[in-house]
Order: sequence, then C-alpha cells, then structure tokens
Amino acid sequence: MAESRFRVGYALLPKKRESFIQDSLVALAASRGVDLVRIDAGRRLVDQGPLDCVLHKLYGEDWRRQLEEFTAGNPNAVVLDSPDAIERLHNRISMLQVVSELRVESEGESFGIPNQIVIYDKETLFDMDAWASLKFPVIAKPLVADGSAKSHKMALVFNHDGLNKLKPPIVLQEFVNHGGVIFKVYVVGEYVKCVKRKSLPDVSEEKLGSLEGCLSFSQVSNLTTHEKNDDKYYRLMHLEDTEMPPQSFMTEIAKGLRRAMKLNLFNFDVIRDARNGHRYLVIDINYFPGYAKMPNYEPVLTDFFCDLAKKLGKDLAKCSGKGDGSEKSEL
Repeated sequence: MAESRFRVGYALLPKKRESFIQDSLVALAASRGVDLVRIDAGRRLVDQGPLDCVLHKLYGEDWRRQLEEFTAGNPNAVVLDSPDAIERLHNRISMLQVVSELRVESEGESFGIPNQIVIYDKETLFDMDAWASLKFPVIAKPLVADGSAKSHKMALVFNHDGLNKLKPPIVLQEFVNHGGVIFKVYVVGEYVKCVKRKSLPDVSEEKLGSLEGCLSFSQVSNLTTHEKNDDKYYRLMHLEDTEMPPQSFMTEIAKGLRRAMKLNLFNFDVIRDARNGHRYLVIDINYFPGYAKMPNYEPVLTDFFCDLAKKLGKDLAKCSGKGDGSEKSEL
C-alpha cells in the first residue's frame, strides 16, 4: 500500500519563495510525509494538483477568484489563509483595531496600541485640531500595508515643519520610547515564538528640542553620535541583557489575535513602554512574515503541516512526534 503524503502547494512571489522555500525545509518536510509543491502562477490553480493545502501570499482579484474556484472543487482542502482575513492587515488602522478589542487577563502586565490618527488629505494634515490627541515625535506610515516597497517607507516626524514632506493617506502613530528594542512575536498555528531585535533609538525631550522636520527610517541613525547599525551602540543599550516579555502573556495575546483575525500565519511587533516596564504596545501586524529569520523555522513549519494533515484525517506515519523546534502554546 502506497504511503500517504500531504501535498502543500505554495504560491509565492520570487523573493518570498527564495527566502521561505529553502532546501532544509523541503527536505525535513518530505522526510515526514509532507511534499511542498510549487504552484505555477501561469496556469489555473484548479488544473494543478492534487493539493491538500494551498499556502499563498499573492493578491489581486484574479487570484482571489482562482482560490474560490479551487475551494469549490476541493472542499476538503485548506487555504492558508483566507484572502478576506488577510485583507484586514492591508490597512494600518483596521490592522490594530483588533488589538484594542482584545481582552487578556494578566496580573502585572498590560497592553494596547500607541495613540494614532489617519490623515486622508493635506488639509487635515495641517489642521491643528486633528492633532489634539498626539504628541511629537510621531511615526508616519503609509495607510496601505500591502508588502510593497512603498508601504515600507516610514519617517519619524519631530514637529509640524516635518509635515510638509508627507503624502497622505498616512497613519501618524505617536512614537514611544522603548529602549531601542523591539519584540517580534511569530505565530504559526498554535506555535508562538518571541524574539528581540534592534529598533529605533529613544528620543529624549532635550534632543527633541534640537531636531527639525522629519527623518526617514534610514536616516534615524543621525539621532545619535553612534551609527544605528554600530554594534557598539547597541551593546551600550544592552540588547543582549534586555529582559524578554513574559512568554505566557505574549502567548495569550497571540492566541487572541489568531482567533479574532482568523489567521494561522502572522507575526506582530511589540515594544515595551520605557515609562512603564509592564506596559506593552503592539505597533504592527504582518501576514506570512519572514519565517526563515525565526529560530528553528523548519521543524516549526513542518510540525504545523503535520498537525494540519492530522486534522484533515491524513494518516502520515512519519509525522508522529515533533521536531526540535516544537514549542506549542496552550490553545
């Protein structure tokens, strides 16, 4: 009797495909009964297969129609993730609204989002009343977050003079000092992993008074006498000594986001408010992030595919047990 296999078709742009579909992942998945199969974007999805699962990060109405057609013809197959669920993350206001609606019990920690407003036109940009709830500096982000190069163009604005360079529609998010460290929380189904990374340096009140206009994120290193990418500077900030957020607290937030957004593959960026060491702020959420940067991503993703196969009734003999990266949350 032929061995049962679980076929996962992936539809990714070239850059994403190169970073995610690495030989190490393909080999490990195959050894446990999971075949990663490239979907040819030049052919209709329904003409390819058979597929038990479609893993994708493509957009557009044509692709959406193809997924609907595929789902109609393959009702037992899984699409990761739903285009409707993903679309919510393409707008930086609706993206973080779900965080504000979450309720997580914690004895010592609290969480939320920074103060922010959306500016749709130049007139509102220079309307002082629209700024009543915000304090400089602010981070200016494009309203649309679709993964394009344009959507990643952000700036730190120090005063009203810096508004002239901005092009609405944009989101203005109050910058919160956070010790130059950002926490990236990766979610893969029920798995949750938090890592720490370098971030923008703090801006003191004294420094703010001497700064003018705005700086793109690539220029923010000018805020300090040290270069932002200088390891010596970040050692001064004690990145290695920075305490991680409580794992259970991050897991509960991840659990709430996963259920509310109906997404399996995402990460969210968290900062610790320098004014209150027990206050955490979610500043961004990304669908299908760069998992290759996550420690042990190969066994984590393979475990996820195996769990998915089991839920779909696929009996994969080699999928019993977990890989070295298994670290499930209690969902």
